[in-house]
Amino acid sequence: MAADATSVRVFAEDYGLLVVAGLFALLGVAGIALYVFGDASYAETLLRRYGLAALLFVFVLEGAMLLYFAPSEALVPAAVTVLAQRAGGYHVPTVAGILLVAVAGATVGQTALFLLAKRGGREWLLDRPWFRVDESRLDRFGAAFDRYGVLAVPVSNTLLFTRGMLTVPAGVAGMTTRRFVALSALGTLSFELLLAGAAMGVLELL
Repeated sequence: MAADATSVRVFAEDYGLLVVAGLFALLGVAGIALYVFGDASYAETLLRRYGLAALLFVFVLEGAMLLYFAPSEALVPAAVTVLAQRAGGYHVPTVAGILLVAVAGATVGQTALFLLAKRGGREWLLDRPWFRVDESRLDRFGAAFDRYGVLAVPVSNTLLFTRGMLTVPAGVAGMTTRRFVALSALGTLSFELLLAGAAMGVLELL
């Protein structure tokens, strides 16, 4: 048993970066294909056809910063409208399921990017054709991480135009994976709760 565990660890250390990079390449192709063959309402079409499975896949793309065909802030409101709206209001368990899937998918995508940054480094990522953040933006968010520390991760995930931008600086800085996953999920949950509440009109009642 110990020998098997050692073999798995050695494989992960030697080939983990290649495996995750290969996954990113496949996700990048999928994101580009959806952008090329889809339109502005394509996310809604996917939701109507495949439900939460489509939402999970799209949020993995969103977390990995490979979402080309729909703005991330539109995903949960669209899912709430398409999947949870009923004649008498909204089905709360379905809304809860949407939030769970959104947080899980985005966290998986962000963690994959985080691990690439942690293992491959900043310059390696900048040389990848599917990595869409330019060096100047990466420098800005790296400085924000240096200034505010680990709390910048959930805060950035809660804000509209900075979601995911602290993922690479956190990985380069060597944050533990467990801590990153927890903080990333917390920020995404707060962001998606606000969007779901807005879609359901809850915020208008406050």
